[in-house]
Amino acid sequence: MATPPWTRRHILSLEDFSVPEYDTVLRTAASFREVLSRRTKKVPTLQGRVVTNLFFEPSTRTRSSFELAAKRLSADTLNFAAGTSSLTKGETILDTAKTYLAMGTDMMVIRHSQAGVPQAIAREMERLGTHVGVLNAGDGLHEHPSQALLDLFTICSQLDCDNPRTELLQGKKVAIVGDILHSRVARSNIWSLTTSGAQVHLAAPPTLLPQRFIEAMGVYHPDRLHLHWHLDEALEGADFVMTLRLQRERMTAHLLPSLREYQQFFGITRDRLKHCQPEVKLLHPGPTNRGVELSSDVMDDPELSLIQAQVTSGVAVRMALLYLMGGRHD
Repeated sequence: MATPPWTRRHILSLEDFSVPEYDTVLRTAASFREVLSRRTKKVPTLQGRVVTNLFFEPSTRTRSSFELAAKRLSADTLNFAAGTSSLTKGETILDTAKTYLAMGTDMMVIRHSQAGVPQAIAREMERLGTHVGVLNAGDGLHEHPSQALLDLFTICSQLDCDNPRTELLQGKKVAIVGDILHSRVARSNIWSLTTSGAQVHLAAPPTLLPQRFIEAMGVYHPDRLHLHWHLDEALEGADFVMTLRLQRERMTAHLLPSLREYQQFFGITRDRLKHCQPEVKLLHPGPTNRGVELSSDVMDDPELSLIQAQVTSGVAVRMALLYLMGGRHD
């Protein structure tokens, strides 16, 4: 089947992504995964292009993954660190972006603790009449598109390594457990998984998963999204379980009595996984609070855990996104 043309200049949200777009990302990532398995892991696809990583908050996996992806595509990279930048002298975020624009940037990868910053920079780039594409690498409590896409790629590759595609998710049950209220990863995964046909079951304490969460999401496939305040119900018959980090840095109120109590009722252990399908696989976007969201024995079990596969998938998926945004598909 022919790949439909890619028309997106920016990747800011998965809310309006279509199934063909998801499949285009999956097929493109699969081709780059093959490249990464070679002895020479570099291709000249983005040679002469400049990719700027504007990370206004700390990151290890996402930033390193985007930097490596750009270099594997032969792009030049510029890396921004907020703590040593002119922001400390009063420069605005938009002026910072325009400074990198003046250096010849072609694509900007942006991460910020406030929702809407990547969208604001994308609007400014369009107002200025530039060709620059903007990719959201995580903004506040809004979304984290590339993480959800690498999760989708990891899951579909587990179901068919040679030909990952969205149709494989039809009828599959994916349980997402943890701090859903504060998770941009959860929001992006809800969009991608429900659109792809999976049944998504959310589980968390009521303080981290209020009823209004689903109503606020306005999901196009409400019959594929389910809410649980008891973990075992969400895990029953699950094919994949995705746990989320308790984001204490984003909590503005004391929403949990203690980490110990959370672990007791919502921590994933080998015993709890007996409710799932026998071949269940675990995912976690990282970093992980060991012994809280996941017990160490299941986290380190290669028969259960896809966590390292997610990290590996991240480079191929981000190569795919930069390639598609780059626009030169000769």
